[in-house]
Amino acid sequence: MWPKSRLSALLGLDYPILSAPMANVSTPALAAAVSNAGGLGALACGRLTIGEFEKAVADMRRLSNRSLNVNFFAHLPPVPDATRERRMRELLDPYYDELGRTQVEILTAAPPFDSTMLEAVLRAGPTVVSFHFGLPDALSVAALKNSGIRVLSSATTVAEAKILEQAGADAIIAQGFEAGGHRGTFGQSLDGGGVGTLALVPQIVDAVSVPVIAAGGIADGRGIAAALALGASGVQIGTAFIPTPESGAHPIYKATVMATKGDQTRITSAFSGRPARLIANRYINEMAKFERGLPDFPLPLALTQPLAAAAISRASTDFAMMFAGQGAALARGLPAGALVERLVEETEAIVGRSATRRHGPGKVARAPKRRTPRTGKVRKRPAPRRSH
Repeated sequence: MWPKSRLSALLGLDYPILSAPMANVSTPALAAAVSNAGGLGALACGRLTIGEFEKAVADMRRLSNRSLNVNFFAHLPPVPDATRERRMRELLDPYYDELGRTQVEILTAAPPFDSTMLEAVLRAGPTVVSFHFGLPDALSVAALKNSGIRVLSSATTVAEAKILEQAGADAIIAQGFEAGGHRGTFGQSLDGGGVGTLALVPQIVDAVSVPVIAAGGIADGRGIAAALALGASGVQIGTAFIPTPESGAHPIYKATVMATKGDQTRITSAFSGRPARLIANRYINEMAKFERGLPDFPLPLALTQPLAAAAISRASTDFAMMFAGQGAALARGLPAGALVERLVEETEAIVGRSATRRHGPGKVARAPKRRTPRTGKVRKRPAPRRSH
C-alpha cells in the first residue's frame, strides 16, 4: 500500500521519510536507527571540524550500511561589526551576571562549507549531502554530483526552489513556516519565506521537475499522507525525533518538547542572527524587541550558547536553545526505528482507506507481505477495510 516515490528510488530508501539534520540532536545512533528502519538518517555537520565529521560518519557506519545524509550550511561568511557586537554584549551582560558567567572575548564561528570540507565529504562518500541557506559554489556542487552523491537543499519559496533546481539540486526540501530550526531562506530578505507547508508544497511541486520533500509540522502518518497527496515525493521530520532515546538532546530539552503545544514556538533571530523557530522562553520573549541588528550569523551563537548551557546546567529553560516546530505536540518519544515503523503503518492505513474509497468495495487487493528493514522477517499486514 505504500505509494511509489521517485525520491525512494533516487536515494535508495524503503520509505521516503527523512530525519531532519539537527545540531546537538542528530547523533550517529539516531541517523543509523532511521536508516536501518528504511528511511534516511541525517547528521548535522555544519559546526563540526574535519576530524569530528569523519568520526561521526565512521560511527554511523559501524551501526548501519544504509543511506546517509550529511548536512551543511551554505551561508556567506560573517562580516565582523564592532558596533553590533558591542550592542549584543551589552544586551547579554545582565544575563551573564545573573548566571555568574563571563562572556567570551572573541566571537568565532564554524566556517561555511569550503574546499577542505568538500574533500572530506568526497572521501566519506555519503549517499546525500544536503544544504541549508542555498547551495555552495557551482564547482562544489558539480564535484559532489560527479562522485555520485545526491545533492539536496531547502527552499522556503517557489523562487528559491527554482534557483536550487537550476543550480543542480537533485531534490528540494520545501520548508514550510511551521518547521522547527533555522529558516532556510536565502533568495530574499530573511523576513521572507513565511509560507506554510500546506500552501508551499504544491506550488513548488508545480514549479520544478525534481522530487520535492515536504517539511514543517509533519509528525505522524496523517501529515505524511497529506504531503504525498499534495504531490511531495517524501517528507522530512525533525521535532518528532528530538525525544527519541537515540537523540543527543538534553533530557530537559526532550521533556520540554513532549510538554509543548503547537502555539508555544516562536520565530526569533536572537540566538544566532538568523530567523529560527524555537520553543519560547524568557530569553526569546525579552529579546524580541532587540533581535534586529545583531552580528551576522552565526557569530551570535558564540555568545548565546554559553548562556543556554549555563541555564540547562541549572535545570532551567530560561535561556535554553530548544529548536522545535509547530508539530511538537504530536511527538511521542518512541525509539527512532519504532517511530519510523509507526509512521509507515499510519501512512499506509490512510492511503489504504483512500484507495478503498476511490475504487469501491471489493476492488482493493490484499496487501502483499513485506520484509521489515530491521529484521528481514516477513510481516503480514491485514487488507484494508472495505467500505460499506
